[in-house]
Amino acid sequence: MARFSIDDLSKRLSWRDIDAAYVQTWAQLARDEDIVGEGLLHKPLQSGDATTQALGLKGIGGANLIAREVLIVAGLPLIPFFLAAYDKSLVFVPQVAEEAHVIAGTPLGFLKGDIASILMAERAILNALQRLSGIATQAANYVKTLGETPTRLLDTRKTTPGLRVLEKYAVACGGAYNHRLGLFDRLLIKDNHLAAEEATVGARLALAIKRARTARPDLPLEVEVDHLEQIPFVLEAGPDIILLDNFSNDALKQAIALIAGRAYTEASGGITRERLSILGGLGLDFISMGALTHQSTAVDIALDWSSAGKIL
Repeated sequence: MARFSIDDLSKRLSWRDIDAAYVQTWAQLARDEDIVGEGLLHKPLQSGDATTQALGLKGIGGANLIAREVLIVAGLPLIPFFLAAYDKSLVFVPQVAEEAHVIAGTPLGFLKGDIASILMAERAILNALQRLSGIATQAANYVKTLGETPTRLLDTRKTTPGLRVLEKYAVACGGAYNHRLGLFDRLLIKDNHLAAEEATVGARLALAIKRARTARPDLPLEVEVDHLEQIPFVLEAGPDIILLDNFSNDALKQAIALIAGRAYTEASGGITRERLSILGGLGLDFISMGALTHQSTAVDIALDWSSAGKIL
């Protein structure tokens, strides 16, 4: 059997796992896109929020973040970082907990401080919160479809470049689990590795796997197969996980029987939400879906100005 527990192979990122400097960098980049034209070869002659400056808006005010639909909240801890990028005097008061399931009309938090600064920060905050809450909401819906089963739903590396840690964190907020975080934390021998090695089947396949395991015995070893005939040779090399790529439901049943508990099983490729309830009953250890991140849709969250500067 595999050398690692199921908890070793599928964790949930928490906010404590995220580097504050990484979040600060993202918040600063979001601010600079809006204020100084970051990314443009020719920067504006005058930076800042032209509309707010032209209106001469001044003073202290407040605004409420409001959910406009049913959603899972993810990203509230980001907001202080974004506010600080614009104005360190701005204050955020959360009104729900991170990972909360809320209905339309629920106040999520309250912003207070310089009016011009809040108006400048509004879009960056909403973009971040809508994106991460959208991922969390979709993940929660997929977990619900999978149903009551020991099978764990995993994300993949199909994430927005530069935002993987935050998007995987949002997946965890929705109740799914995280697959490997990068190329550094697991050996995952895929079809292209084997094709490059000219070791897609037979003794050469087993030898290639054994060589990788010997080189990095400290890491979990996963091997992707795309047909049943590969499985006996893979098992000979002693992997921790066998990834069953684009297998039909019937082929998955055969593969699980053939593996017979000698490695963890993971189904991936061609996984749709409609298949989840069926796959959950097959006895798989894991199901991985890129759709958890790359097909998620931003949810509707608004910033409503409070003329009295009061929390709803």
